[in-house]
Amino acid sequence: MTFWSRTARISVCLALLMMIMAILVEITPLGENPWMRVFFGISALNFTLRAAIPLVLGALSGVLCERSGIINIGIEGMMLAGAFAGFVAKSSTNDWPLYASLLFSVLVALGVGGLMGLLHGLFSIRFRMDQIISGTVIIILAAGLSSYLYDRDAISAGKFTPIPIPLLSEIPVIGPVLFNNAPITYVALILVFVVHVAIFHTRWGLRTRAVGEHPRAADTEGINVNRQRYVNTMLGGMLAGLAGGFLVLEAVGQFQEGMTAGRGFISLAAMIFGNWTPFGALGAATLFGYTQALQNEFLLAGVTTIPRQFVSMLPYIVTIVAVSGLVGRVRPPAAIGKPYDTEGSK
Repeated sequence: MTFWSRTARISVCLALLMMIMAILVEITPLGENPWMRVFFGISALNFTLRAAIPLVLGALSGVLCERSGIINIGIEGMMLAGAFAGFVAKSSTNDWPLYASLLFSVLVALGVGGLMGLLHGLFSIRFRMDQIISGTVIIILAAGLSSYLYDRDAISAGKFTPIPIPLLSEIPVIGPVLFNNAPITYVALILVFVVHVAIFHTRWGLRTRAVGEHPRAADTEGINVNRQRYVNTMLGGMLAGLAGGFLVLEAVGQFQEGMTAGRGFISLAAMIFGNWTPFGALGAATLFGYTQALQNEFLLAGVTTIPRQFVSMLPYIVTIVAVSGLVGRVRPPAAIGKPYDTEGSK
């Protein structure tokens, strides 16, 4: 499995194509066509980025976990737990200065996501539970607890607002989309580079890939396989929690039951489509975010020739088609889903 795999190239190229088309729509007569503006206008790009951010974070969560050999279908539950925890923290600190309250809420979302990751690690590593069942338990637990504990009268006052980057935000087309965003968006994009460097260019990343591909060989070299998997699963949980925090603290500003709405599962699809690489996951998340943007643009444009229900189904249809088309064409880490016993524990 290489960094710049075929599927990673495809997903990144599609994302770049969208950006190029948006530039052409803005500076050429293509922009006179209303359908071109629906598909490639600045509004579509802005919404694509907003829709892609939780998918990017969720996909990075999956990359960290699955590169170490732990299947994580519980991303949806970790996202929801992070969203709910961030909401509780924010609504409890409304009397604080706004940014102090928001930063505290982000830390709480990260912490709760990490705890959910640790719980998944305990189930999968310590108690050797089937990892798919463990992830399902995480999803059901997060949905049940958030629904039971949710106070519908609670209000989260305020959310992160865009912070334009001087000069860069003034670049035509690209500037308003990439350089005029709120803090978590910037952090998510930076994390793609950070996770890539960490996995492919550090000793820690080499150990992560080793325990995900050949845990027995890694153990022979003195690497504590299960400890590495615990660390990665907790870090993955934290990123999923941050994705949930984004929904409450930056995108919506309030909590809604089940507000993740399948984003965790779409994140898994982005991870697979991107072949378990950070940049591939970014490209795939952008593609899936674009389908959500089209759903929004169609509704705003008042398109009535296509039933609204079919438009709402678009992101999920694209996800199913993309993943089903990759069956047998991508290779996950060799030891994924396989509990590891040290020599002394046998």
